[in-house]
Amino acid sequence: NNCLRGLIVFRQDRTNPSTAVSTWKGRKDLPKANPSTAVSAWMNGALGGSGIVAPTAWGGIISTYEDSGKTYRVHTFLRSANFEMASGSADAEVEYVIIAGGGGGGGRTTANYHGGGGGAGGMQTGTTTITQGSSPYAVVVGYGTGKGGADASGLDGGDSSVFGVTSDGGGKGSDYGTAGTGGSGGGGGTTSTPTGGSGTVGQGNDGGDGGTNSAGTRGAGGGGGKGSVGEDANTDGANHGGDGGTGATNWGRGTTSVYYASGGAGAGSTVGEASIGGGADGRINGNSPSGQYYGRDGIANTGGGGGGGGSDSTATYGGQGGGGIVMIRYQVA
Repeated sequence: NNCLRGLIVFRQDRTNPSTAVSTWKGRKDLPKANPSTAVSAWMNGALGGSGIVAPTAWGGIISTYEDSGKTYRVHTFLRSANFEMASGSADAEVEYVIIAGGGGGGGRTTANYHGGGGGAGGMQTGTTTITQGSSPYAVVVGYGTGKGGADASGLDGGDSSVFGVTSDGGGKGSDYGTAGTGGSGGGGGTTSTPTGGSGTVGQGNDGGDGGTNSAGTRGAGGGGGKGSVGEDANTDGANHGGDGGTGATNWGRGTTSVYYASGGAGAGSTVGEASIGGGADGRINGNSPSGQYYGRDGIANTGGGGGGGGSDSTATYGGQGGGGIVMIRYQVA
């Protein structure tokens, strides 16, 4: 009928799903076969009898992926923002990963003295329930801290937080001074007090100890990581910089092959290596690529520690810690 053209037709079974409708079409149409199902269910993925009613939420970079036969939506925050659930949305259990910023590596000027690697940012995981009508949840992403200048320790990394849970920034790598404490501790430098910094239980590990300025003991310690302590310096008796502590994998970014929260390596005549997970190499003039005298920076948004800077006579700087990251996921099917 031409009179009906241009009209908007509202389907009673969807606009008023509590109205009884026969279970015809072999239950292929969920709102008709199960009229008691709320409208929000068929709008948000709870189709086909999965029983999952996904919330409607905003914030961060949103992606969807499948893991072990389940489909998840992930909100990834590379900088501070809000995570917000729509009013009237269903309550939902969410998982989170909170990784703080990594500590900066120490820098040096005096010959044969070397800077410790920065500690990884603290890494925590857990679950919580978000409720309908709740206020926006503030997500804080810790910054990757500044590198240590000549004769200067790095700086401690920035904290990350959400849902009332805070991961501590990574501890700074030492120059002559004291290594920083944090999610994971910074590595000790070549000094009379070379002890690595302490990590926070449940978030990371301690930094490795550095050495003193005598033959074979001139390396600096590696920063701690989520998976292990930073390596002590001089393990080979040849001024060896300690390796950074190992990082850890997680489901973040839709894959378990991504590592996070590795410690930065300490500098030395034999350069320390960064373990997989975002930490950085330590460096020393003469034992690094031509013209490269500085500790490398931790990888962005992994919470990795910066590498320590070494010196044979030239002023060097430690590497900058990698920034943190916060990830939130929930099942949608």
